[in-house]
Amino acid sequence: MFTGIVEELGTIRSIQIKSHDATLEIHATEVLSDAKVGDSISIDGACLTIRSLTSETFIVDVSAETLRRTTLGERKVGEQVNLERSLRLSDRLGGHLVLGHVDEVATIRSWTDEGDASVMEITMSNITKPYVAYKGSITVDGVSLTVSNVHADAFEVTLIPHTKDVTTFGTKRAGAQVNLEVDIVARYLETLLKNTEEKTELSKQHVSDTLNLSFLAKHGYIE
Repeated sequence: MFTGIVEELGTIRSIQIKSHDATLEIHATEVLSDAKVGDSISIDGACLTIRSLTSETFIVDVSAETLRRTTLGERKVGEQVNLERSLRLSDRLGGHLVLGHVDEVATIRSWTDEGDASVMEITMSNITKPYVAYKGSITVDGVSLTVSNVHADAFEVTLIPHTKDVTTFGTKRAGAQVNLEVDIVARYLETLLKNTEEKTELSKQHVSDTLNLSFLAKHGYIE
């Protein structure tokens, strides 16, 4: 689990594309200070596992499913990626709870500078739309952001200068693709409400099946 607060920009040193999956070698320093093989790390919002590492690089395997569901299959050697180590229970939660399970790949539709800040408009499909709320949280390329506006098929987020300085958003513009992960709380609420509705329907059906003429006659309500 992560917070969506990027710790470091890593640089892709090598990419090995296989028949279905791939491996990435990424240069980094901060996230490797206490890393070990088997640790989880968020790379542009996708939770991956460190397979091997040195003092300056680490290697991760990228499954075919991850390549299909994220932008990692389109990355190139020399490009930078957002990195974050998994959350400790003792850490401050500066962003929001992030699983590193990308819901969909979206596109930056427009980029508008407003003084030192910038507004990104990002497309969304029906996969993510039900979970996107005004002033709610969303993860874009591993970065915890606040939704500042919602449209029929897109939403907006505002980037402060610090966010552009310490993430890959400093170089992204309209047309770039990004990984989206919706707020986990929204997903759990949906499941809870769905289960509650199903239980209510089952309860109504049980009552309907029980309160029939035979039941009423047996208990003396009718002759």
